[in-house]
Amino acid sequence: MSASPRRKRFGQHFLHDPWVLARIIEAIAPAPGDAMVEIGPGRGAMTRPLLARLDRLEVIEVDRDLAATLGETFSPEHLTVHVGDALRFDFRSLPLRLRVVGNLPYNISTPLLFHLAQFADRVRDMHFMLQREVVERMAAGHSSPAYGRLSVMLQTLFRVEKLFEVSRGAFQPPPKVDSAIVRLVPLAESPLSGIDADAFRRIVTGAFTARRKQLRNALPLAPEDFAALNLDPALRPENLSPADYVRITRHLASAENP
Repeated sequence: MSASPRRKRFGQHFLHDPWVLARIIEAIAPAPGDAMVEIGPGRGAMTRPLLARLDRLEVIEVDRDLAATLGETFSPEHLTVHVGDALRFDFRSLPLRLRVVGNLPYNISTPLLFHLAQFADRVRDMHFMLQREVVERMAAGHSSPAYGRLSVMLQTLFRVEKLFEVSRGAFQPPPKVDSAIVRLVPLAESPLSGIDADAFRRIVTGAFTARRKQLRNALPLAPEDFAALNLDPALRPENLSPADYVRITRHLASAENP
């Protein structure tokens, strides 16, 4: 994440502004004893200040050249480098109460967030630099333009908070979009407890695939279902809160298994 030629195949933009780096580290507030993993450390611009506060750090880097440089720069007693794709990484191999940080590649940010969401029960918190538009979608409230599938899927597992924005000039080379820092903290009690996660995912995905349609045409609900759920079938998918989608999933499951 320091100044370096961009490796286009990985969509990398390296963070180099020391003021922005310091602000991110303060937001993360790493402490000795924390179990932390950094995704996409690049040249180590964030890795260095993290290690200054941590006993040890794990990093996941897909670029073998950058991974090799990190391994040569930092002691293996303090830094463990996993060479590979974070999209395929099994975060269950890392300790519980894991803290996850990183400047996520914008071209894979949404699938990577969905992948990480599978490990919400093992995570203490997550702090990411992402495209500002993605962060706004993550934190959006229902009935707002940015609200969608990503909002619902993450907000049923995490408290999502946009912390601050980062201008493109903080990167080398500058990206074509502005960025933002987001914090995700797992909910103490997930509303999805006892729900078939695949069924919930199918309902939410199906609804937002037809987001411009009314609920009567976007959801697999009969008129009596809308009445039982006290939902207006003339509303649109974006008008329902994450809790509404949980209620719908539970209702359909109870109808299938009375």
